[in-house]
Amino acid sequence: MTRKFRRREFVGAAAAGALLGPACLGKQNKDNRPFSASEVRLEFLRPKEIDEAQATCPTIFQPLGTIEWHGVHNVVGVDSVKAHALCVRAAKKAGGVVAPALFGGVGGLAQPHTFVMEPENSVFSNLLRPWLEQLCREMARDGFRAIIILTGHYGAAQQIVVRETAVRMSRALGIPVLGTPEYMLAIDVNYTGDHAAWGETSLMMHLYPDTVELSRLGEPPHKGVGGRDPRESSAEDGRLLTETIVSRLATLARNMPAWDEKKLDAFIDAEAALVGRQLSAPRGKGSVWAAWRNVASAMHDYGRHLAEENFEQIKSSVAQL
Repeated sequence: MTRKFRRREFVGAAAAGALLGPACLGKQNKDNRPFSASEVRLEFLRPKEIDEAQATCPTIFQPLGTIEWHGVHNVVGVDSVKAHALCVRAAKKAGGVVAPALFGGVGGLAQPHTFVMEPENSVFSNLLRPWLEQLCREMARDGFRAIIILTGHYGAAQQIVVRETAVRMSRALGIPVLGTPEYMLAIDVNYTGDHAAWGETSLMMHLYPDTVELSRLGEPPHKGVGGRDPRESSAEDGRLLTETIVSRLATLARNMPAWDEKKLDAFIDAEAALVGRQLSAPRGKGSVWAAWRNVASAMHDYGRHLAEENFEQIKSSVAQL
């Protein structure tokens, strides 16, 4: 027998949210501190627990990454596992659930133990883009009212594909879909994205300390490492980056489901401006990285503006790229 699905309604939750303020109905424990769910991973939840999670906060996180060489000191799953860990922490802080991480994206280094699913600089994705589109459609059909796609793998083409797909699905589904690399939420704490260098390694030292062995590095240059010397990494730096990213993800997860059409349109316009600039900057013949030349200064406060829903400021920042 074919089972018919229909989108769940959250009238009661939305009405209560309007009275209480936050979009997601944060449970409180006996000490009046925000409730932290013991399990937020979608694949480990039963139907009743998913229903309860959606009624509390109908946001779903989708972590992305790939299998790729990350120096001799890091595991090859860095991109996906760090994105997944950040999403789990945000969901435990704010509510929502976390879908299983995807291992496979656009590009990858020409180094051993790297699975390249699509060409590094191709913005014309034939694998990742339709996969994300269908995931978004299914997530919306299942009753989620906001989607956060967090990619821990971020070649320029990967970032463009993820953000462009999120913008288009926001328009098509009528719900906010954010697609961003995690570093964009923490540029103002000096994390501008790297590869197996200080930023990623510090995050892994904090999130999964047993996976990092700095003693294997030796002297530079370090094979397959791009950015600040990973020997300068620390778990304390990773903690600061984690707290910044998770705080902003949690704020978005709480608020995005309740955005009205005006706020949703402002969000879409800002994200469309950003990915439009990223896509058009090479003018069809320059480096696909053309729009990132001054990203650290132009988009310095992107994470803060996004969490504060200051979308006009994001558009102004994009003009500086």
